[in-house]
Amino acid sequence: MATPNYGYEKRQRELAKKQKKEEKLRNKAARKSDHPDGTDQADGNPGGAPGDAGQGEGGAGSAD
Repeated sequence: MATPNYGYEKRQRELAKKQKKEEKLRNKAARKSDHPDGTDQADGNPGGAPGDAGQGEGGAGSAD
């Protein structure tokens, strides 16, 4: 009967862990790249509102 090759089994476990970790990192990167698109849109709306409000306040201050 052949003896178990523990080194091979360990290597297979390490490869599986590495593959799983890389997949998680890819998924995380994909979520992160999707998130800034949403953030840019959200920042664009509030960014425009304070700019308008600032101009309105500046104009009102100048007029008074």
